[in-house]
Amino acid sequence: MAEASGNENHQYLTFKLDEEVFALGIDKVREVLDYTSVTKVPQTPDFMRGVINLRGSVVPVVDMRLKFGMAKTERTVNTCIIIVEINLDGETTILGALADSVQEVLDLEPHQIEPAPKIGTKLRTEFIRGMGKRDEQFIILLDIDRVFSGEELAAVQKAAPD
Repeated sequence: MAEASGNENHQYLTFKLDEEVFALGIDKVREVLDYTSVTKVPQTPDFMRGVINLRGSVVPVVDMRLKFGMAKTERTVNTCIIIVEINLDGETTILGALADSVQEVLDLEPHQIEPAPKIGTKLRTEFIRGMGKRDEQFIILLDIDRVFSGEELAAVQKAAPD
């Protein structure tokens, strides 16, 4: 049996895209913002909705539904932007992830998490950390560091000059 370290993260922020529930490790989430106007940046990938001003910093905003092959996120009273930290090659990038709604912060113990399925999901499974189970509901646990390729993040970073 694997030894559980005391600093193991078991807290996840859950959010909805369409009818699916996804989760991010709370250690990757900086904050959650109400939807605000996003400035479109020309010549960026479709899933890149634009940039926002976050306390003087330019932060790119990505439509997670488009990234995962779903229909574009429509603005509702619950639409929000989850500000996340992504690590790629030792660099930290701040990104806004557009979601239909944020649900809750959830504690999931290792026994409540199963490996990602090999088939039967619309997502490429390399960025699914696992499938959380709570009651009868499955929660797709994302590895946000693997959701975007290096090229995609380079395009996003170019859109948001330092």
